[in-house]
Amino acid sequence: MTTLTKAAPPLARRPRHPYRAALATARGRTGLVLVGLVVLAGLLAPLLSGHGPTDQSALTLAGPGTPGHPLGTDDLGRDLLSRLLHGIRADLGIIAVAVPLGAVLGCLFALAAATHPVADTVVQRAFDLILAFPGLILALAVTAILGPGRLPVILVIALAEIPVFGRLLRTGILVQRGREYVTAARVGGTSGGRILTRHILPNAADPLVVQIAVSLTVAVFIEGAMSFLGVGVRPPEPTLGAVLSQSMPYLAQAPHFAAGPLVTVTALVLGLSLVAEALNREIRR
Repeated sequence: MTTLTKAAPPLARRPRHPYRAALATARGRTGLVLVGLVVLAGLLAPLLSGHGPTDQSALTLAGPGTPGHPLGTDDLGRDLLSRLLHGIRADLGIIAVAVPLGAVLGCLFALAAATHPVADTVVQRAFDLILAFPGLILALAVTAILGPGRLPVILVIALAEIPVFGRLLRTGILVQRGREYVTAARVGGTSGGRILTRHILPNAADPLVVQIAVSLTVAVFIEGAMSFLGVGVRPPEPTLGAVLSQSMPYLAQAPHFAAGPLVTVTALVLGLSLVAEALNREIRR
C-alpha cells in the first residue's frame, strides 16, 4: 500500500518594492548606469585629472590626444578633461542642494495649505506668482539682486521647483482624503494630524519620487542655461554650461572643445529621464 504525499504548495513570492522593481527594469538599469558613470566621474575628478581646472599652458586649442591632455585644451590652454570633470562636480553639487531644497519647501507649503482653506488660497496664489515669471526672467532677477555665483543658481532652481512639488503633493492629499480608508480612520476617532502623517502622506509620496528624477533633469538644463548666458557660476570656475559657452566661438576651428560637455549633459539627462520613466511606469501599475 503506497502512501501518497501531497506536495507542499510553493511559498508565495513576496512582491518587490515598486522602486526596486522599477530600477531592475532595462530602462532603470540603463538610466542608473549612465547617471552612475557621470556621478562617479565628478566624484573622482581630483584623481582622474592630472591638471587643475584653472591651470594654463602655452598649448591653446590643442586637439584630443595631445600628450598630457587627453581631450585637448581650451582657448586659454586649460586642460579640457580637468575642466569637464570639475564641471560635472560643480553641477552635481548645485543640483544636489537645489532640488531637495525646492522639494522640501514645496511640500511644506502643501502641508500648510492642507490645514485650512484660507491657507490653501494663500499658498496657491504664491505658487501662481512664482510660475508667472519665466525661468530666464527669474534667473536674471535673482542674479541682478545677488550677483553671479552658486547661490543664485541654487535659489533659481529651488524657486522653480517649489510650486511643482507643492501642487503635486497638494493634489495627492486631496485625492487621498476622499478614499474610504481615510473615512474609516476618521470615523474610528483618529486625529486629523495622524491621518495626514500616517495614512495620507505615505500614499501620496510616490509621484514625488518620480518628480525628483524629473526635476534633477530640469535642474541640469537651468544650470547649463544660466552658465551659458553668463549669469551662473563665476568664471574661471568650470561648469558644464560655462565650458560649453566658452566653446561657441571655436566650434568650426576646434569642435572637440564642445564635445565633452555635450556628451556629458546628454548622458546625464538621458539617464535621469530613463530612471524617471521606469519609476513612473512601475508606480502606475
